[in-house]
Amino acid sequence: MEPTRSTRPVVAVIGGGQLARMMQESAIALGIELRPLVEAPDTSTALVVASSTVGLPKNDELVRTLIEGADVLTFEHEHIPQTLLAQLEGSLAIEPPAHALLYAQDKLAMRERLTQMGAPCPRWARIDTLEHLQAFGDECGWPLVVKTPTGGYDGRGVRVIHEAEEAAEWFGRGELLAEELVPFVSEVAALCARRPSGQIKSWPVATSEQVDGVCSVVTAPAFGVRPETLEAARELGERIAEELGVTGVLAVEMFVVGEGADEHVLVNELAMRPHNTGHWTIDGAVTSQFEQHLRAVLDLPLGSTELRVPGSSCVMVNLLGSSFPCPARALGQALEGHPEAKVHIYSKAVRPGRKLGHVTVVDADPARARAEAEAVVTALRGQV
Repeated sequence: MEPTRSTRPVVAVIGGGQLARMMQESAIALGIELRPLVEAPDTSTALVVASSTVGLPKNDELVRTLIEGADVLTFEHEHIPQTLLAQLEGSLAIEPPAHALLYAQDKLAMRERLTQMGAPCPRWARIDTLEHLQAFGDECGWPLVVKTPTGGYDGRGVRVIHEAEEAAEWFGRGELLAEELVPFVSEVAALCARRPSGQIKSWPVATSEQVDGVCSVVTAPAFGVRPETLEAARELGERIAEELGVTGVLAVEMFVVGEGADEHVLVNELAMRPHNTGHWTIDGAVTSQFEQHLRAVLDLPLGSTELRVPGSSCVMVNLLGSSFPCPARALGQALEGHPEAKVHIYSKAVRPGRKLGHVTVVDADPARARAEAEAVVTALRGQV
């Protein structure tokens, strides 16, 4: 007998961090039931979705309970066993599908597939011995970037090495990805969303800045990059979404290299879900990445990705760590004198360097928007 469906659309989502929490805000507005599987009862999402199920995706029984009567299953992180996805195939729509999600889960598979389709990438090699790593470094030039193919995020599982021996402890766990250390001028993110039926929409390409491998500041539209390069980045993001069969939001992080007419992009990472480089869309775009992701995975018409204020700049600054046990206790001081700032706090336990929230400011002057957002973040961190 077919399971009884809710009277409203149901989106099951695996993951209980801030991304699913912000999906809930859009789900409420659209009248969609978000049904999350969270890692613990005090996760960012569990605190705002009373019906959260607590558990891990490796628990087949929990996942099957989660998806019963749901219209679609989606994700807020990539750490989903492919074996589980294979078992669920045919039970309901899974967006993005397993065959696409693989390329966000496995960096070696991603590099191979992007190379096959002719997408511009750093020089790279599949490495399984120190001797092979040494040979690639001698050919490519030192230093190199070495990455574990799976499980890494926010700089974890990534190491810059100046000689092969520095990666010795990583061997014995499987193959590694080695890449040239790209002499990039800046980093940009091309963000788009695609429906299963094929419609695709992109937001303006944004500039992203990292601190210790963690996204710190995002500015949209991107600055200091030729319009032709930004258009090429947007087209490349959409092409990747189409050729890999991605559904929902896709973020393609890219390096900008070269100068003048030689300026071009190289693909760094892929994320098939709402992404930190797209948080600015909540306050800066007509349709946020979270609303668009829900629309896309349900195969609903996509919303406008235009700036809410044409000609403006939107700057998002991450709140990374705080001296306060709860940064919201500093809101009075943080917001004083900054009426344009929009604050988003994730209700996560405070740890040094942890993403605890973000602040967005929209202004015609990107420098002024950044200064405003950084001032608010500074106060929330307790550095005033």
